[in-house]
Amino acid sequence: MADGTGPTISTHVLDTELGMPAVGVRVTLSRLDVGVAPIRMTQALTDGDGRVRDLLERPLVAGDYRLEFDVAGEGGSFFTRIAVDVSIADTTRSYHVPLLMAPFALSTYRGS
Repeated sequence: MADGTGPTISTHVLDTELGMPAVGVRVTLSRLDVGVAPIRMTQALTDGDGRVRDLLERPLVAGDYRLEFDVAGEGGSFFTRIAVDVSIADTTRSYHVPLLMAPFALSTYRGS
């Protein structure tokens, strides 16, 4: 929840080539385990610090989620889009999924 009263799913996108936050990257959060195809929940742009502080906008429910990053046009990157699928069991904690990007490499990890 954006007001800080509950668990969140957040991200931070950094352009490692420039050593700066990646501003204006579209990030889509989808639910994967509720139907035949992914169900889009929210979509946001990274802020001036390269962050989306909360993609949920609703209570966190256990399940499988996808964060999709539209990185087309970011620094002449070879990549246009990356999807990171995560499985959430503990709904009492927040989840942070950082993305480090360069023209020919992308990396992510489970943040804190």
